[in-house]
Amino acid sequence: MGNYDKAITVAISPERLFSYLADVQNLPRYMPRLTSARPHDGDHVTVTAHIEPPGAPEQDVTSEAWIHVLEEGKSLEWGAPGPHDYRGRLHVSPGDDPEHSRLTVELHTERTEGDQVDDGLQEALRGIKHAVETAEH
Repeated sequence: MGNYDKAITVAISPERLFSYLADVQNLPRYMPRLTSARPHDGDHVTVTAHIEPPGAPEQDVTSEAWIHVLEEGKSLEWGAPGPHDYRGRLHVSPGDDPEHSRLTVELHTERTEGDQVDDGLQEALRGIKHAVETAEH
């Protein structure tokens, strides 16, 4: 079981970063292995990912999740049903100047692979930073 958090500075205003993240259809642009994200029925999202599980063939898997966009406080909360009690929160706050943001991600999961979770969070934050900064320039 674990709670994890990581943060990164992004060279884009908080308003623009939050707007980008609040558009669920942008998820595959910055989440490793995600190939599609389709919002439906309010806060529900169907996501498809291409995975390479150890000892098994590559495959595409589809699952359901939920995402709440909280305009006030510039946060997104998400979760997915399943045995790992997977849920988290992204929070956008001002950076050192008006054209920079601080992006923080908090994650809770019952998975015990702490290093893998930390690596995945770092990879996701770097993916967001790259996607949004290159989209802006």
